[in-house]
Amino acid sequence: MTAPRPLSSHRATALKGNVDIPGDKSVSHRSLIFGAMAVGETVVTGLLEGEDVLDTAKAMRALGAEVTRDEDGTWHIFGVGTGGFAEPEQVIDCGNSGTGCRLIMGAVATHGFSTTFTGDASLRSRPMGRILDPLAQFGTRSEGRSKGRLPLTLIGTDSAVPVEYTLPMPSAQVKSAVLLAGLNAPGHTMVIEPEATRDHTERMLRGFGAELTVEPSQGGRIITLVGQPDLNPCKIAVPRDPSSAAFPVVAALLVPGSEIRVPGVSRNPTRDGLYTTLVEMGADLTFENGREEGGEPVADLLVRGSSLKGVEVPPERAASMIDEYPILSVAASFAEGRTVMRGVGELRVKESDRIAAMEAGLQANGVVTSSTEDSFTVEGRGIDGVPGGGTVTTHLDHRIAMSFLVMGLAAQNPVTIDDARPVATSFPNFEPLMKALGAEMG
Repeated sequence: MTAPRPLSSHRATALKGNVDIPGDKSVSHRSLIFGAMAVGETVVTGLLEGEDVLDTAKAMRALGAEVTRDEDGTWHIFGVGTGGFAEPEQVIDCGNSGTGCRLIMGAVATHGFSTTFTGDASLRSRPMGRILDPLAQFGTRSEGRSKGRLPLTLIGTDSAVPVEYTLPMPSAQVKSAVLLAGLNAPGHTMVIEPEATRDHTERMLRGFGAELTVEPSQGGRIITLVGQPDLNPCKIAVPRDPSSAAFPVVAALLVPGSEIRVPGVSRNPTRDGLYTTLVEMGADLTFENGREEGGEPVADLLVRGSSLKGVEVPPERAASMIDEYPILSVAASFAEGRTVMRGVGELRVKESDRIAAMEAGLQANGVVTSSTEDSFTVEGRGIDGVPGGGTVTTHLDHRIAMSFLVMGLAAQNPVTIDDARPVATSFPNFEPLMKALGAEMG
């Protein structure tokens, strides 16, 4: 393990330019996994080549798929078919990726072999019980540390039964794991979600040829999958990640005089909560040239420096922006008035306890906050009112790291993070990209 790399960001003048955002992480993970479960060659362009996704590519190879990359960044996945995974000879190391780990667990759960999973210190501390419980209904067993923490061994079943599972909390990862397990189970697997979550899995399963229906139900959805399909290989152009785009977007909003353009960013309505909230706060955002790429709606985003006001973010919006609350908290720090985020308890079991980590970091930089188990409040100090000058513990969390580097660009004094290494898990070119826009980091 390399040594921590502290990094500071300094007050910036206007940020200008076009922003080349990496491919969407959620779509990238699924492109590799579904491609590995199809019959034939899936070709993927625009794949996010961060550490999280590269770990998923290694896992697909370990399970028997052939995964290669051309020099121009085009990826080729030669799949083994539904039910065709082979028992891996080594432990599957998912690094920092909760998404990759939980989706792969679902994919192997209904295969008749054992798979051992591990990850970095952050991932090993995260509970996997919410995945293991529904997978057990298929007939899968597991052995590992208390509360289902990694390392653990998943003992798959070769006599799976289809399940009907109601999500106890909104979670695209749990939903996706159940659907992936259901691919290799006979009959119909049904997932009932009381509140809609990001729907990349449903969109992509249909694109690969699975028979899947989605019906609205009392504010949520009922998703039904017909098991044991022959998945068809696809050509996938991965849209730009709206979660990664959030960091330069908020930076441009907070630095007066800024104007940046973000081409091809995903407008998937199950991922759009941050942008809806920023517009409510007064952000100058314009979406242009709306179109579809790889089955996902995308558009070009024009962002200009703005004066923001505090707002109440409703709990029903949480599922569509769960990864964006850290950067929203930074935006709220520079707004006029109070911002209250409700329904955010899921943040306590992400890469870190993101509510606790954001509170500590904001308070270290002169921002007043408060929280409950399920809410987070930030007292805005206005566009030029954040003192900065603090050092922030990132807890190996890439979104905490990038959020506070953005804060330093608009604060009165530099903001320092204790370790910039985690940024590479989702946004490997973040630092040079921001510097190209005019940011000073070092």
